[in-house]
Amino acid sequence: MSALHEVFARARSEGRAALIGYLPAGFPTVAASIDILRAMVANGVDIVEVGLPYSDPLMDGAVIQQAAEIALSNGTTPADVLSVVAGVAGTGAPTLVMSYWNPIERFGVEAFAAQLAAAGGVGVITPDLTPEEAGAWIQATDRHAIDRIFLVAPSSTEARIDVVAGVTSGFVYAASTMGVTGMRTSLSGSAAQIVARVRARTDKPICVGVGVSTPEQAAEVAAFADGVIVGSAFVRAVLESGDGAVAAAGSLARDLAAGVRTVTPHT
Repeated sequence: MSALHEVFARARSEGRAALIGYLPAGFPTVAASIDILRAMVANGVDIVEVGLPYSDPLMDGAVIQQAAEIALSNGTTPADVLSVVAGVAGTGAPTLVMSYWNPIERFGVEAFAAQLAAAGGVGVITPDLTPEEAGAWIQATDRHAIDRIFLVAPSSTEARIDVVAGVTSGFVYAASTMGVTGMRTSLSGSAAQIVARVRARTDKPICVGVGVSTPEQAAEVAAFADGVIVGSAFVRAVLESGDGAVAAAGSLARDLAAGVRTVTPHT
């Protein structure tokens, strides 16, 4: 059982979903991103997503794009991302990288998997990599015991869900709605529907992202998913808090962690 799966098993034993928090490396600075992510873990985030800033983020909404632009303007590199992973993995929380495929391919598929493992990272979310094009990635991640996370969406067919679940080794990332990331006032009913459809076809953990930003929404998702993914809300908290970014992210993590504990999730 991987470190990632151990967290899901522990959360299930506690009668709750896991909380997954995202922040781009290098935002607002490399050192500050480590401090913020550590504060998120200290206040209830179970699994960390470290974003690899990219200039063409197809899935990201305006808030995360702004954070990525700040990180890139700071000169943040994939090597810096790996240093952030190392800085956060020391907390004991399973630490993932969320990256579009181009930066990994340019870095070197084998080199990225090897160096991520050496930094203590346990998995990678690749939102724009299709299973059909993932042969080299599957081989490299198998060699270095890195979990792979692929995405499904409300538009995914049953056949596509089978393909994605078949190559996923960590958890299936279920996008709650079509479109880019961002905070929403309410969640689409399609979130529960896509989770139910995936649940019928795999016993791997299923986590929901895209649009979750409040404790109430976290609780809503925790009722039917194994994990609740929050990104834009953490980024906005940092953007709006200035010098109080660490405290603001910690406070939000604490509130969201309370949210996922208010309901008994699917077992």
